[in-house]
Amino acid sequence: HLFSYDDDETYRADDGRRRILIPVDFSDYSMKACQIAFNLARDLDAKVKIMHVYFNPYYPTALPMAEAFAYQGKEEKEFQNIIERVKENIQKLCNKIDKKVSEGEFPPVNYSYVLKEGLPEEEIVTFTKEYKPAIIVMGTRGKDQKDADLIGSVTAEVIEMTHVPIIAIPENTPFVDLKDVKRIAFLTNFSQRDLISFDLLAKLLLPYQDIKISLTHISVKKSDQWDEIKLEGIKAYFSKQYPNLNLDYTLIDTSDMLKSLDEYIQNEKIQILALTTSKRNIFARMFSPSISRKMLFHSDTPLLVLRG
Repeated sequence: HLFSYDDDETYRADDGRRRILIPVDFSDYSMKACQIAFNLARDLDAKVKIMHVYFNPYYPTALPMAEAFAYQGKEEKEFQNIIERVKENIQKLCNKIDKKVSEGEFPPVNYSYVLKEGLPEEEIVTFTKEYKPAIIVMGTRGKDQKDADLIGSVTAEVIEMTHVPIIAIPENTPFVDLKDVKRIAFLTNFSQRDLISFDLLAKLLLPYQDIKISLTHISVKKSDQWDEIKLEGIKAYFSKQYPNLNLDYTLIDTSDMLKSLDEYIQNEKIQILALTTSKRNIFARMFSPSISRKMLFHSDTPLLVLRG
């Protein structure tokens, strides 16, 4: 039963269905991400791959040969313990999911899992290139955690290293199904990339006709009348291109982006924040955090990050 989920060939055979990837670390917020992803898979007629990456702290030693054999035996035993624990955890997760499916809490979608050894963010990005998911769904801790817990966040790194759309689900997310979402804010800075990102968003939301999308621009300098004219023009363009979508627009003029965005999310009951991110070089990532990274560590609102 354990290995019936783990077949290397299953993701290489393309049956034409979309794929959803869920990286997990066996936490409670991973289970919430699984529930949202399974519901999304039901609506998109997609299949699901659950992925766990484990770290092996044991490497071939540089000890003299006589001592190395004894030490290597100890390393191999410890590594086997790690593998057994990982297999036990993935089995428990699959059993829990199967139970929730049988009880009707999760929809019965096609799913399997894969285990990889290495650094989580690197292995997720590498596997994404091979598996080619339509979307990645990842759980996050939320804004109440200490800053130290967020340094090197796997979700933030994956957002900046892959071109695949990512939904980041904080543990305090109040909904478990996109059918319950009524308001999404799409942040725009009037770039060409936003056109590509919005097209991805529109395709993702095809099964959800009741969602209202607010095209939102935040001006941290004093805005002028052109910003509103541009917003109105974008709304008119998108309304013509996507006649089934319910659109409006909002212009936020502020000197404190995060505070104003928080107030806007709360006042307008925004349930998902959608935004475009671009692939930036290592120095830009070190010294100038992107808005997606800032919002990931700042907000309890789920983020839908799209690569324009």
